[in-house]
Amino acid sequence: MTVTFDDEEHVGWLGDRLRLHQVEDATRERLGGRVSVSGEGMHVFLYADSAAAAEEAEKIVRTILSERSLAATFALDRWHPLEERWEDGSKALPDTPAERGAEHRKLETDEAAESRASGNAEWEVRVDMPSHKAAVALADRMQSEGRPPVRRWKYVIVGAVNEDDARALAKTIKARNAEAKVTVEPAYGMVTNAITGTPFALFD
Repeated sequence: MTVTFDDEEHVGWLGDRLRLHQVEDATRERLGGRVSVSGEGMHVFLYADSAAAAEEAEKIVRTILSERSLAATFALDRWHPLEERWEDGSKALPDTPAERGAEHRKLETDEAAESRASGNAEWEVRVDMPSHKAAVALADRMQSEGRPPVRRWKYVIVGAVNEDDARALAKTIKARNAEAKVTVEPAYGMVTNAITGTPFALFD
């Protein structure tokens, strides 16, 4: 739940009032326990574990604001676990396997587009090879396949445009190098993707 004011001074005031506000047991039950609160700029953010809890929190905020006849706008958003972004809380989450599959494909397409636009890998495959020699061989192979890696001693990092791409690459690397330790994780700007052909590292 996002509460937006036209005066930043009200943000701190509401935060203080919420921290001090006492509720009855029945209200606490509807809130589902604690509701996390943070403020930034003209906004107060309330994080609840369900839509019902967020709506109950909104009622409490409206009651508190009425004490000083303050006006604010309210917006309910929900974290989308598949697309990994906030969206309108009134929208239904994907329910069927087909819907979840479509959402996943959209996320992968968006990540790939972002990776290509920025020139930076969205995901990384990190490989701990059994020896320096094996790491050099893997790095050379990745380079020849159009995936410029970052290599440090016996460690190799290869960029991927999205999670599916990274997991497929990790599976291929593991199949070719049974003794390697291979992990997949979101990128942190350590390598560029294969499209740019210009890898860089921040290890030094």
